Amino acid sequence: MSGKIVKVSGPLVVAAGLSDANMADVVRVGEQKLIGEILTMNGDSASIQVYEETSGLGPGAVVETTGAPLSVELGPGLIENIYDGIQRPLEEIMKIAGATIQRGMQVPALSREKKWDFTPTVEAGAAVSAGDLIGTVQETAVVLHKIMVPVGLKGTIESIQAGSFTVLDTVAVLRDENGDKHELTMMQKWPVRVGRPYKHKYPPKAPLCSGQRIIDTMFPIAKGGTAAVPGPFGSGKTVVQHQLAKWADVDIVIYIGCGERGNEMTDVLREFPELKDPRTGESLMKRTVLIANTSDMPVAAREASIYTGITIAEYFRDMGYDVAVIADSTSRWAEALREMSGRLEEMPGEEGYPAYLSSRLAQFYERAGSVSCICSDGDRRGSLTAVGAVSPPGGDLSEPVSQATMRIVKVFWALDASLAYKRHFPAINWLNSYSLYLDSLKPWFDEHLGKTFLIDRDKAMSLLQEEASLNEIVQLVGKDSLSPADQLTLETAKMVREDFLQQNAFVDVDSFSEYDRQEKLLAMILRYDSLCRAAILRGADVQALFEIPSRERIGRAKSVESSTYQAEYADIAAQMEREIEAVAERGEAEA
Repeated sequence: MSGKIVKVSGPLVVAAGLSDANMADVVRVGEQKLIGEILTMNGDSASIQVYEETSGLGPGAVVETTGAPLSVELGPGLIENIYDGIQRPLEEIMKIAGATIQRGMQVPALSREKKWDFTPTVEAGAAVSAGDLIGTVQETAVVLHKIMVPVGLKGTIESIQAGSFTVLDTVAVLRDENGDKHELTMMQKWPVRVGRPYKHKYPPKAPLCSGQRIIDTMFPIAKGGTAAVPGPFGSGKTVVQHQLAKWADVDIVIYIGCGERGNEMTDVLREFPELKDPRTGESLMKRTVLIANTSDMPVAAREASIYTGITIAEYFRDMGYDVAVIADSTSRWAEALREMSGRLEEMPGEEGYPAYLSSRLAQFYERAGSVSCICSDGDRRGSLTAVGAVSPPGGDLSEPVSQATMRIVKVFWALDASLAYKRHFPAINWLNSYSLYLDSLKPWFDEHLGKTFLIDRDKAMSLLQEEASLNEIVQLVGKDSLSPADQLTLETAKMVREDFLQQNAFVDVDSFSEYDRQEKLLAMILRYDSLCRAAILRGADVQALFEIPSRERIGRAKSVESSTYQAEYADIAAQMEREIEAVAERGEAEA
Protein backbone atom coordinates (compact mmCIF):
# COMPACT_ATOMS: atom_id res chain seq x y z
CA MET A 1 0.00 0.00 0.00
CA SER A 2 1.50 3.34 -1.02
CA GLY A 3 0.48 6.98 -1.06
CA LYS A 4 1.90 10.35 -2.11
CA ILE A 5 3.23 13.24 -0.02
CA VAL A 6 1.09 16.40 -0.12
CA LYS A 7 2.83 18.47 2.56
CA VAL A 8 6.18 18.57 4.39
CA SER A 9 6.63 20.59 7.61
CA GLY A 10 9.95 19.73 9.27
CA PRO A 11 9.68 16.20 10.69
CA LEU A 12 5.94 16.12 9.90
CA VAL A 13 4.86 14.74 6.52
CA VAL A 14 1.25 14.52 5.32
CA ALA A 15 0.51 11.84 2.71
CA ALA A 16 -2.71 11.02 0.81
CA GLY A 17 -3.84 7.68 -0.60
CA LEU A 18 -3.14 5.58 2.51
CA SER A 19 -6.71 4.42 3.17
CA ASP A 20 -5.61 0.90 4.19
CA ALA A 21 -2.95 2.08 6.65
CA ASN A 22 -3.50 2.19 10.43
CA MET A 23 -2.45 4.63 13.12
CA ALA A 24 1.00 3.82 14.60
CA ASP A 25 2.06 1.94 11.42
CA VAL A 26 5.68 2.34 10.39
CA VAL A 27 6.07 3.78 6.89
CA ARG A 28 8.94 4.32 4.43
CA VAL A 29 9.06 7.83 2.99
CA GLY A 30 10.54 8.95 -0.35
CA GLU A 31 13.27 7.44 -2.49
CA GLN A 32 15.63 7.06 0.47
CA LYS A 33 13.03 5.02 2.40
CA LEU A 34 13.16 7.27 5.47
CA ILE A 35 11.54 5.63 8.47
CA GLY A 36 8.39 7.26 9.88
CA GLU A 37 5.33 6.52 11.98
CA ILE A 38 1.67 7.44 11.36
CA LEU A 39 0.39 9.75 14.10
CA THR A 40 -3.15 10.51 12.89
CA MET A 41 -5.47 9.36 10.09
CA ASN A 42 -8.12 11.53 8.43
CA GLY A 43 -9.86 9.60 5.66
CA ASP A 44 -7.06 8.38 3.36
CA SER A 45 -4.75 11.18 4.55
CA ALA A 46 -2.08 10.32 7.14
CA SER A 47 0.07 12.62 9.29
CA ILE A 48 3.48 10.99 9.68
CA GLN A 49 6.37 11.83 12.00
CA VAL A 50 9.63 11.04 10.23
CA TYR A 51 12.52 9.85 12.40
CA GLU A 52 15.17 11.25 10.05
CA GLU A 53 16.05 14.59 8.45
CA THR A 54 13.35 15.49 5.86
CA SER A 55 15.22 18.15 3.84
CA GLY A 56 14.83 17.47 0.12
CA LEU A 57 11.46 15.74 0.46
CA GLY A 58 8.62 17.33 -1.48
CA PRO A 59 5.03 16.74 -2.61
CA GLY A 60 4.58 13.75 -4.89
CA ALA A 61 7.19 11.52 -3.20
CA VAL A 62 6.00 7.97 -2.55
CA VAL A 63 5.09 6.76 0.99
CA GLU A 64 4.83 3.01 1.59
CA THR A 65 3.32 1.46 4.74
CA THR A 66 4.86 -1.64 6.32
CA GLY A 67 1.61 -2.58 8.07
CA ALA A 68 3.41 -3.04 11.41
CA PRO A 69 3.84 -0.71 14.40
CA LEU A 70 7.23 0.64 15.56
CA SER A 71 8.85 -2.36 17.26
CA VAL A 72 12.16 -3.30 18.84
CA GLU A 73 14.18 -6.48 18.34
CA LEU A 74 14.71 -8.38 21.59
CA GLY A 75 17.33 -11.08 21.96
CA PRO A 76 21.04 -11.74 22.64
CA GLY A 77 23.22 -8.80 21.59
CA LEU A 78 21.33 -6.02 23.38
CA ILE A 79 23.74 -5.71 26.29
CA GLU A 80 26.84 -3.50 25.67
CA ASN A 81 25.17 -2.03 22.58
CA ILE A 82 24.63 1.68 21.86
CA TYR A 83 21.42 2.47 19.97
CA ASP A 84 19.74 5.61 18.72
CA GLY A 85 16.10 6.43 19.55
CA ILE A 86 14.65 3.89 17.09
CA GLN A 87 17.10 1.09 17.95
CA ARG A 88 19.61 1.53 15.16
CA PRO A 89 23.02 0.25 16.36
CA LEU A 90 25.29 3.30 16.23
CA GLU A 91 28.58 1.40 16.37
CA GLU A 92 27.57 -0.84 13.44
CA ILE A 93 26.47 2.22 11.45
CA MET A 94 29.81 3.90 12.16
CA LYS A 95 31.67 0.88 10.74
CA ILE A 96 29.61 1.12 7.56
CA ALA A 97 29.15 4.86 7.04
CA GLY A 98 31.68 6.61 9.27
CA ALA A 99 30.92 9.27 11.87
CA THR A 100 27.62 10.51 10.33
CA ILE A 101 24.43 8.47 9.93
CA GLN A 102 23.31 8.53 6.30
CA ARG A 103 19.60 8.95 5.74
CA GLY A 104 17.57 5.84 5.03
CA MET A 105 20.22 3.45 6.41
CA GLN A 106 18.71 0.15 7.46
CA VAL A 107 20.93 -1.80 9.83
CA PRO A 108 19.37 -4.56 11.97
CA ALA A 109 19.39 -3.86 15.72
CA LEU A 110 20.74 -7.33 16.51
CA SER A 111 23.64 -8.78 14.53
CA ARG A 112 22.54 -11.39 12.01
CA GLU A 113 26.04 -12.89 11.74
CA LYS A 114 27.14 -13.29 15.36
CA LYS A 115 26.58 -16.76 16.79
CA TRP A 116 25.53 -17.40 20.39
CA ASP A 117 25.91 -20.60 22.42
CA PHE A 118 22.36 -21.76 23.21
CA THR A 119 21.82 -24.17 26.12
CA PRO A 120 18.31 -25.70 26.32
CA THR A 121 16.56 -25.78 29.70
CA VAL A 122 13.60 -27.94 28.56
CA GLU A 123 13.41 -31.22 26.66
CA ALA A 124 11.33 -32.30 23.68
CA GLY A 125 7.80 -33.14 24.80
CA ALA A 126 7.66 -30.45 27.49
CA ALA A 127 4.46 -28.40 27.72
CA VAL A 128 5.23 -24.67 27.66
CA SER A 129 3.31 -21.40 27.54
CA ALA A 130 4.14 -17.73 26.95
CA GLY A 131 7.05 -16.51 29.08
CA ASP A 132 8.43 -19.96 29.93
CA LEU A 133 12.19 -20.40 29.61
CA ILE A 134 13.35 -22.76 26.89
CA GLY A 135 17.09 -22.04 27.10
CA THR A 136 19.87 -19.66 28.08
CA VAL A 137 22.72 -17.75 26.41
CA GLN A 138 25.70 -16.37 28.35
CA GLU A 139 25.51 -12.94 26.73
CA THR A 140 28.24 -11.25 28.79
CA ALA A 141 30.34 -12.29 31.77
CA VAL A 142 27.63 -11.04 34.13
CA VAL A 143 24.33 -11.42 32.19
CA LEU A 144 22.70 -14.78 31.50
CA HIS A 145 20.21 -14.09 28.71
CA LYS A 146 17.09 -16.23 29.12
CA ILE A 147 15.28 -17.26 25.95
CA MET A 148 11.51 -17.24 26.52
CA VAL A 149 8.47 -18.51 24.63
CA PRO A 150 7.00 -15.43 22.83
CA VAL A 151 3.78 -13.91 24.15
CA GLY A 152 0.71 -15.53 22.56
CA LEU A 153 2.20 -19.01 22.06
CA LYS A 154 1.36 -22.15 24.05
CA GLY A 155 1.86 -25.82 23.30
CA THR A 156 4.41 -28.65 23.33
CA ILE A 157 8.08 -28.50 22.41
CA GLU A 158 8.45 -30.89 19.49
CA SER A 159 12.21 -30.48 19.08
CA ILE A 160 14.98 -28.40 20.67
CA GLN A 161 18.72 -28.42 20.14
CA ALA A 162 21.85 -27.07 21.81
CA GLY A 163 24.58 -25.42 19.79
CA SER A 164 25.85 -22.18 18.31
CA PHE A 165 23.20 -20.16 16.46
CA THR A 166 22.47 -16.69 15.10
CA VAL A 167 19.41 -14.86 16.44
CA LEU A 168 17.36 -15.90 13.37
CA ASP A 169 18.24 -19.62 13.46
CA THR A 170 15.53 -22.00 14.69
CA VAL A 171 16.47 -23.38 18.13
CA ALA A 172 13.17 -25.12 18.90
CA VAL A 173 9.88 -26.11 17.26
CA LEU A 174 6.63 -25.65 19.19
CA ARG A 175 3.38 -27.39 18.25
CA ASP A 176 0.35 -25.44 19.52
CA GLU A 177 -3.06 -26.80 20.59
CA ASN A 178 -4.36 -26.61 16.99
CA GLY A 179 -1.49 -28.75 15.71
CA ASP A 180 0.27 -25.83 13.99
CA LYS A 181 4.06 -25.72 14.19
CA HIS A 182 5.96 -22.55 15.24
CA GLU A 183 9.71 -22.22 14.75
CA LEU A 184 11.22 -20.47 17.77
CA THR A 185 14.33 -18.33 17.36
CA MET A 186 16.35 -16.44 19.97
CA MET A 187 14.88 -13.12 18.78
CA GLN A 188 11.40 -11.70 19.22
CA LYS A 189 9.84 -8.36 18.33
CA TRP A 190 7.63 -6.16 20.47
CA PRO A 191 5.79 -2.87 19.67
CA VAL A 192 7.35 -0.11 21.77
CA ARG A 193 4.14 1.70 22.71
CA VAL A 194 2.55 -1.42 24.23
CA GLY A 195 3.61 -2.55 27.70
CA ARG A 196 4.68 -6.19 27.97
CA PRO A 197 2.20 -8.30 29.97
CA TYR A 198 2.73 -9.69 33.47
CA LYS A 199 0.71 -11.82 35.92
CA HIS A 200 0.52 -9.48 38.88
CA LYS A 201 2.03 -6.18 40.04
CA TYR A 202 3.10 -6.09 43.70
CA PRO A 203 3.50 -3.08 45.99
CA PRO A 204 7.23 -2.33 46.31
CA LYS A 205 8.66 -3.78 49.54
CA ALA A 206 12.48 -3.55 49.27
CA PRO A 207 14.59 -0.42 48.77
CA LEU A 208 16.87 0.11 45.80
CA CYS A 209 20.23 0.55 47.53
CA SER A 210 22.20 3.22 45.66
CA GLY A 211 24.99 3.84 48.19
CA GLN A 212 24.09 7.56 48.20
CA ARG A 213 23.30 8.51 51.80
CA ILE A 214 20.81 11.30 51.11
CA ILE A 215 18.89 8.97 48.79
CA ASP A 216 19.00 5.71 50.77
CA THR A 217 18.40 7.18 54.23
CA MET A 218 16.40 10.36 53.64
CA PHE A 219 14.47 9.79 50.41
CA PRO A 220 14.64 6.08 49.51
CA ILE A 221 13.27 4.63 46.30
CA ALA A 222 11.85 1.12 46.21
CA LYS A 223 12.76 -1.53 43.67
CA GLY A 224 10.05 -1.18 41.06
CA GLY A 225 9.44 2.45 42.04
CA THR A 226 9.48 5.75 40.16
CA ALA A 227 11.62 8.81 40.85
CA ALA A 228 12.35 12.18 39.28
CA VAL A 229 15.56 14.23 39.53
CA PRO A 230 14.69 17.83 38.67
CA GLY A 231 17.31 20.53 38.72
CA PRO A 232 18.74 23.49 36.82
CA PHE A 233 21.82 23.41 34.61
CA GLY A 234 25.00 22.54 36.53
CA SER A 235 23.32 21.12 39.63
CA GLY A 236 24.64 17.58 39.13
CA LYS A 237 21.74 15.63 37.54
CA THR A 238 24.05 13.62 35.30
CA VAL A 239 26.43 12.66 38.14
CA VAL A 240 23.47 11.56 40.31
CA GLN A 241 22.27 9.37 37.44
CA HIS A 242 25.77 7.99 36.83
CA GLN A 243 26.02 7.10 40.53
CA LEU A 244 22.66 5.32 40.34
CA ALA A 245 23.72 3.44 37.21
CA LYS A 246 27.02 2.42 38.81
CA TRP A 247 25.99 1.55 42.36
CA ALA A 248 22.27 0.68 42.39
CA ASP A 249 21.75 -2.99 43.25
CA VAL A 250 20.08 -3.90 39.95
CA ASP A 251 21.05 -6.54 37.39
CA ILE A 252 20.56 -4.45 34.22
CA VAL A 253 20.82 -0.71 33.54
CA ILE A 254 19.10 0.95 30.55
CA TYR A 255 20.43 4.51 30.12
CA ILE A 256 18.36 6.69 27.76
CA GLY A 257 19.96 9.95 26.67
CA CYS A 258 16.90 11.56 25.08
CA GLY A 259 17.73 15.03 23.89
CA GLU A 260 20.70 15.96 26.07
CA ARG A 261 23.63 17.86 24.58
CA GLY A 262 25.90 15.84 22.34
CA ASN A 263 29.08 16.51 24.34
CA GLU A 264 27.34 15.38 27.55
CA MET A 265 26.22 12.14 25.91
CA THR A 266 29.75 11.68 24.55
CA ASP A 267 31.04 11.82 28.13
CA VAL A 268 28.57 9.08 29.09
CA LEU A 269 29.63 6.91 26.14
CA ARG A 270 33.30 7.37 27.05
CA GLU A 271 32.92 6.93 30.80
CA PHE A 272 30.57 3.94 30.98
CA PRO A 273 32.94 1.43 29.33
CA GLU A 274 35.71 2.56 31.74
CA LEU A 275 33.58 2.37 34.90
CA LYS A 276 34.19 -0.80 36.89
CA ASP A 277 31.07 -2.56 38.14
CA PRO A 278 31.69 -2.75 41.93
CA ARG A 279 29.71 -5.99 42.25
CA THR A 280 31.46 -8.01 39.54
CA GLY A 281 34.74 -6.20 38.83
CA GLU A 282 33.84 -6.19 35.13
CA SER A 283 33.14 -3.11 32.97
CA LEU A 284 29.78 -1.51 33.77
CA MET A 285 28.87 -1.92 30.07
CA LYS A 286 28.64 -5.69 30.63
CA ARG A 287 25.16 -5.08 32.10
CA THR A 288 24.18 -1.83 30.36
CA VAL A 289 22.25 -0.84 27.23
CA LEU A 290 22.76 2.78 26.08
CA ILE A 291 20.25 4.69 23.97
CA ALA A 292 21.75 7.91 22.62
CA ASN A 293 19.47 10.44 20.99
CA THR A 294 21.16 13.80 21.41
CA SER A 295 19.61 17.26 20.97
CA ASP A 296 20.96 17.65 17.41
CA MET A 297 19.41 14.36 16.20
CA PRO A 298 15.91 14.27 14.64
CA VAL A 299 13.27 15.44 17.09
CA ALA A 300 10.77 12.65 16.37
CA ALA A 301 13.27 9.91 17.27
CA ARG A 302 13.78 11.63 20.63
CA GLU A 303 10.08 11.08 21.35
CA ALA A 304 10.36 7.38 20.48
CA SER A 305 13.60 6.78 22.45
CA ILE A 306 11.88 6.61 25.86
CA TYR A 307 9.53 3.87 24.65
CA THR A 308 12.39 1.98 23.00
CA GLY A 309 14.33 2.00 26.28
CA ILE A 310 11.49 0.95 28.56
CA THR A 311 10.44 -1.88 26.21
CA ILE A 312 13.98 -3.32 26.32
CA ALA A 313 13.85 -2.95 30.12
CA GLU A 314 10.54 -4.83 30.34
CA TYR A 315 12.05 -7.67 28.31
CA PHE A 316 14.85 -8.13 30.86
CA ARG A 317 12.35 -7.69 33.73
CA ASP A 318 10.38 -10.63 32.25
CA MET A 319 13.49 -12.80 32.68
CA GLY A 320 13.27 -12.17 36.43
CA TYR A 321 15.93 -9.45 36.63
CA ASP A 322 15.91 -6.17 38.55
CA VAL A 323 16.22 -3.42 35.92
CA ALA A 324 16.77 0.33 36.25
CA VAL A 325 15.72 2.72 33.46
CA ILE A 326 17.45 6.09 33.66
CA ALA A 327 16.05 8.75 31.30
CA ASP A 328 18.04 11.95 30.78
CA SER A 329 15.98 14.00 30.37
CA THR A 330 12.19 13.83 30.15
CA SER A 331 12.06 17.63 29.62
CA ARG A 332 13.79 17.27 26.24
CA TRP A 333 11.39 14.43 25.40
CA ALA A 334 8.45 16.69 26.33
CA GLU A 335 9.90 19.41 24.07
CA ALA A 336 9.88 16.89 21.20
CA LEU A 337 6.20 16.19 21.97
CA ARG A 338 5.54 19.94 21.94
CA GLU A 339 7.22 20.42 18.55
CA MET A 340 5.29 17.56 16.93
CA SER A 341 2.03 18.75 18.52
CA GLY A 342 2.62 22.26 17.14
CA ARG A 343 3.24 20.94 13.64
CA LEU A 344 0.04 18.87 13.86
CA GLU A 345 -1.74 22.15 14.69
CA GLU A 346 -3.22 20.72 17.87
CA MET A 347 -4.62 23.04 20.52
CA PRO A 348 -1.71 23.87 22.85
CA GLY A 349 -1.90 23.56 26.62
CA GLU A 350 0.17 25.36 29.23
CA GLU A 351 3.44 26.84 27.86
CA GLY A 352 2.65 25.32 24.46
CA TYR A 353 2.93 21.71 25.64
CA PRO A 354 0.20 19.39 24.32
CA ALA A 355 -2.84 18.82 26.53
CA TYR A 356 -1.94 15.11 26.78
CA LEU A 357 1.54 15.74 28.30
CA SER A 358 0.53 14.33 31.72
CA SER A 359 -1.00 11.17 30.29
CA ARG A 360 2.07 10.48 28.12
CA LEU A 361 4.36 10.90 31.14
CA ALA A 362 2.09 8.57 33.12
CA GLN A 363 2.22 5.96 30.33
CA PHE A 364 6.00 5.92 30.69
CA TYR A 365 6.28 5.84 34.50
CA GLU A 366 3.42 3.36 34.98
CA ARG A 367 5.36 0.72 33.08
CA ALA A 368 7.65 0.53 36.13
CA GLY A 369 6.83 -1.89 38.94
CA SER A 370 7.68 -5.07 40.82
CA VAL A 371 5.86 -7.87 39.01
CA SER A 372 5.25 -11.59 38.83
CA CYS A 373 6.25 -12.47 35.26
CA ILE A 374 3.99 -14.47 32.96
CA CYS A 375 5.18 -18.08 32.96
CA SER A 376 3.95 -21.51 34.02
CA ASP A 377 7.34 -22.70 35.37
CA GLY A 378 7.10 -21.24 38.91
CA ASP A 379 6.79 -17.72 40.32
CA ARG A 380 9.40 -15.59 38.59
CA ARG A 381 9.71 -12.05 40.00
CA GLY A 382 11.27 -9.07 38.27
CA SER A 383 11.31 -5.34 38.87
CA LEU A 384 11.63 -2.23 36.71
CA THR A 385 12.64 1.03 38.43
CA ALA A 386 12.20 4.25 36.41
CA VAL A 387 14.26 7.36 37.19
CA GLY A 388 13.73 10.41 34.99
CA ALA A 389 15.74 13.63 35.03
CA VAL A 390 13.78 16.85 34.57
CA SER A 391 15.53 19.98 33.28
CA PRO A 392 13.15 22.87 34.00
CA PRO A 393 14.17 26.13 32.28
CA GLY A 394 15.91 28.32 34.86
CA GLY A 395 15.30 25.71 37.57
CA ASP A 396 11.61 26.70 37.75
CA LEU A 397 9.80 23.71 39.29
CA SER A 398 6.39 25.28 38.62
CA GLU A 399 6.65 24.60 34.86
CA PRO A 400 4.35 21.93 33.34
CA VAL A 401 6.81 19.01 32.93
CA SER A 402 7.99 19.22 36.57
CA GLN A 403 4.44 19.57 37.89
CA ALA A 404 3.10 16.70 35.76
CA THR A 405 6.03 14.50 36.85
CA MET A 406 5.47 15.33 40.55
CA ARG A 407 1.88 14.13 40.27
CA ILE A 408 3.03 10.75 38.94
CA VAL A 409 6.29 9.76 40.64
CA LYS A 410 6.60 8.80 44.29
CA VAL A 411 10.15 10.05 44.89
CA PHE A 412 11.28 13.58 44.12
CA TRP A 413 14.97 14.45 44.49
CA ALA A 414 14.97 18.23 43.99
CA LEU A 415 18.44 19.43 42.99
CA ASP A 416 19.38 22.92 44.14
CA ALA A 417 21.76 25.26 42.28
CA SER A 418 22.67 27.11 45.49
CA LEU A 419 23.87 23.84 47.07
CA ALA A 420 25.86 23.04 43.92
CA TYR A 421 27.54 26.47 44.05
CA LYS A 422 28.53 25.71 47.67
CA ARG A 423 30.11 22.45 46.39
CA HIS A 424 27.60 20.39 48.40
CA PHE A 425 27.01 17.26 46.32
CA PRO A 426 24.72 15.45 45.75
CA ALA A 427 22.96 18.84 45.61
CA ILE A 428 19.59 17.35 46.65
CA ASN A 429 17.63 19.89 48.71
CA TRP A 430 16.38 18.08 51.84
CA LEU A 431 13.58 20.62 52.39
CA ASN A 432 12.04 20.32 48.89
CA SER A 433 12.53 16.57 48.28
CA TYR A 434 10.27 13.74 49.39
CA SER A 435 9.73 9.97 49.22
CA LEU A 436 6.32 8.34 49.50
CA TYR A 437 7.85 4.86 49.93
CA LEU A 438 8.88 5.30 53.58
CA ASP A 439 5.76 3.58 54.96
CA SER A 440 5.89 0.62 52.57
CA LEU A 441 9.65 0.18 53.18
CA LYS A 442 9.38 0.42 56.99
CA PRO A 443 9.08 -3.39 57.54
CA TRP A 444 12.27 -3.94 55.48
CA PHE A 445 14.20 -1.25 57.38
CA ASP A 446 12.97 -2.54 60.77
CA GLU A 447 14.03 -6.09 59.90
CA HIS A 448 17.43 -5.35 58.36
CA LEU A 449 18.60 -2.19 60.16
CA GLY A 450 16.63 -2.19 63.41
CA LYS A 451 13.65 -0.12 64.52
CA THR A 452 15.84 2.87 65.42
CA PHE A 453 16.93 3.54 61.83
CA LEU A 454 13.75 5.32 60.66
CA ILE A 455 13.46 7.04 64.08
CA ASP A 456 16.99 8.42 63.56
CA ARG A 457 16.09 9.45 60.01
CA ASP A 458 13.07 11.41 61.28
CA LYS A 459 15.22 13.05 64.00
CA ALA A 460 17.80 14.13 61.43
CA MET A 461 15.08 15.58 59.16
CA SER A 462 13.55 17.55 62.05
CA LEU A 463 17.01 18.92 62.94
CA LEU A 464 17.48 20.12 59.35
CA GLN A 465 14.05 21.76 59.36
CA GLU A 466 14.76 23.44 62.73
CA GLU A 467 18.07 24.70 61.32
CA ALA A 468 16.24 26.37 58.41
CA SER A 469 13.97 28.32 60.80
CA LEU A 470 16.83 29.15 63.22
CA ASN A 471 18.94 30.52 60.35
CA GLU A 472 16.35 33.26 59.82
CA ILE A 473 16.76 34.33 63.48
CA VAL A 474 20.57 34.12 63.24
CA GLN A 475 20.53 36.56 60.30
CA LEU A 476 18.68 39.06 62.48
CA VAL A 477 20.36 38.75 65.91
CA GLY A 478 23.51 36.64 65.39
CA LYS A 479 24.42 33.12 66.48
CA ASP A 480 25.74 34.05 69.95
CA SER A 481 22.35 35.31 71.10
CA LEU A 482 20.79 31.84 70.68
CA SER A 483 20.30 29.53 73.65
CA PRO A 484 22.91 26.74 74.10
CA ALA A 485 20.30 24.16 72.99
CA ASP A 486 19.62 26.09 69.76
CA GLN A 487 23.35 26.51 69.12
CA LEU A 488 23.68 22.73 69.48
CA THR A 489 20.81 22.25 66.99
CA LEU A 490 22.71 24.34 64.43
CA GLU A 491 25.93 22.40 65.06
CA THR A 492 24.30 18.97 64.82
CA ALA A 493 22.39 19.97 61.67
CA LYS A 494 25.70 21.11 60.17
CA MET A 495 27.17 17.67 61.02
CA VAL A 496 24.20 15.95 59.36
CA ARG A 497 24.68 18.11 56.25
CA GLU A 498 28.47 18.02 55.93
CA ASP A 499 29.43 14.72 57.58
CA PHE A 500 26.49 12.62 56.43
CA LEU A 501 24.58 14.03 53.44
CA GLN A 502 27.56 15.46 51.54
CA GLN A 503 29.27 12.77 49.48
CA ASN A 504 32.14 12.79 46.99
CA ALA A 505 31.48 10.70 43.88
CA PHE A 506 35.17 10.88 42.89
CA VAL A 507 36.63 9.47 46.13
CA ASP A 508 36.47 5.67 46.17
CA VAL A 509 35.79 5.27 49.90
CA ASP A 510 33.04 7.90 49.93
CA SER A 511 31.50 7.15 46.54
CA PHE A 512 29.44 4.26 47.93
CA SER A 513 28.10 3.80 51.45
CA GLU A 514 26.30 0.56 52.33
CA TYR A 515 23.19 0.63 54.52
CA ASP A 516 24.90 -0.67 57.67
CA ARG A 517 27.53 2.06 57.43
CA GLN A 518 24.87 4.74 56.86
CA GLU A 519 22.91 3.56 59.90
CA LYS A 520 25.99 3.60 62.19
CA LEU A 521 27.22 7.00 60.95
CA LEU A 522 23.85 8.71 61.44
CA ALA A 523 23.36 7.06 64.86
CA MET A 524 26.80 8.34 65.95
CA ILE A 525 25.97 11.96 64.95
CA LEU A 526 22.63 11.82 66.76
CA ARG A 527 24.29 10.19 69.81
CA TYR A 528 26.63 13.20 69.92
CA ASP A 529 23.55 15.44 69.89
CA SER A 530 21.76 13.63 72.74
CA LEU A 531 24.90 13.41 74.93
CA CYS A 532 25.61 17.12 74.42
CA ARG A 533 22.01 18.05 75.34
CA ALA A 534 22.33 16.09 78.58
CA ALA A 535 25.71 17.76 79.28
CA ILE A 536 24.25 21.26 78.67
CA LEU A 537 21.58 20.57 81.31
CA ARG A 538 24.45 19.77 83.72
CA GLY A 539 26.04 23.16 83.03
CA ALA A 540 28.56 22.21 80.34
CA ASP A 541 29.98 24.97 78.14
CA VAL A 542 28.50 24.54 74.69
CA GLN A 543 31.62 25.87 72.93
CA ALA A 544 33.79 23.34 74.78
CA LEU A 545 31.48 20.56 73.54
CA PHE A 546 32.00 21.67 69.93
CA GLU A 547 35.80 21.60 70.33
CA ILE A 548 36.29 18.05 71.68
CA PRO A 549 38.77 16.00 69.54
CA SER A 550 36.19 13.30 68.71
CA ARG A 551 34.02 15.94 66.97
CA GLU A 552 36.71 16.22 64.29
CA ARG A 553 36.95 12.41 64.05
CA ILE A 554 33.18 12.22 63.37
CA GLY A 555 33.72 14.68 60.52
CA ARG A 556 36.28 12.34 58.94
CA ALA A 557 34.32 9.14 59.69
CA LYS A 558 32.83 8.88 56.19
CA SER A 559 36.34 8.55 54.75
CA VAL A 560 37.29 5.55 56.92
CA GLU A 561 38.13 2.45 54.85
CA SER A 562 35.21 0.04 54.37
CA SER A 563 37.12 -2.87 55.92
CA THR A 564 37.71 -1.10 59.26
CA TYR A 565 34.77 1.29 59.70
CA GLN A 566 32.90 -0.80 62.30
CA ALA A 567 35.82 -0.89 64.77
CA GLU A 568 36.69 2.74 64.03
CA TYR A 569 33.11 3.94 64.61
CA ALA A 570 32.91 2.06 67.93
CA ASP A 571 36.22 3.67 69.00
CA ILE A 572 34.99 7.19 68.05
CA ALA A 573 31.72 6.62 69.97
CA ALA A 574 33.62 5.51 73.11
CA GLN A 575 36.03 8.49 72.91
CA MET A 576 33.09 10.87 72.34
CA GLU A 577 31.28 9.64 75.47
CA ARG A 578 34.43 10.08 77.62
CA GLU A 579 35.13 13.59 76.33
CA ILE A 580 31.54 14.86 76.66
CA GLU A 581 31.35 13.42 80.19
CA ALA A 582 34.58 15.24 81.09
CA VAL A 583 33.17 18.57 79.80
CA ALA A 584 29.92 17.97 81.71
CA GLU A 585 31.81 17.24 84.96
CA ARG A 586 33.84 20.43 84.48
CA GLY A 587 30.59 22.38 84.03
CA GLU A 588 29.13 20.89 87.20
CA ALA A 589 32.29 21.73 89.18
CA GLU A 590 32.28 25.34 87.93
CA ALA A 591 28.60 25.71 88.76
